[in-house]
Amino acid sequence: SCVAPLKPAIEVDLFYGAVSDADWASYLAEEVTPRFPDGLTAIDAAGQWRNAAGVVTRERSKLLILIVFDAPGHLPKVQAMIDVYLKRFNQQAVLHTEHAVCAG
Repeated sequence: SCVAPLKPAIEVDLFYGAVSDADWASYLAEEVTPRFPDGLTAIDAAGQWRNAAGVVTRERSKLLILIVFDAPGHLPKVQAMIDVYLKRFNQQAVLHTEHAVCAG
């Protein structure tokens, strides 16, 4: 339970692989902001992952954080963003995590 003025919410964390700064900016403007116009946080990160061949790759990455109050209504919007990213930038995966938070 949350103490007022905070309310129950979901924090959505999306971990993206490297694309150019221009591509990232256009993705945020065209795909993310229209779906989540109330705000977001995007953080530069250093990531690594193991591909299907077992090779560990290190790369620049982005962490996108969204706070949503309409769970589970946000899920189709998040999945659409992931699908666009994978196709548009020829990426293999976007890590998607969620957890309950109190926000206000």
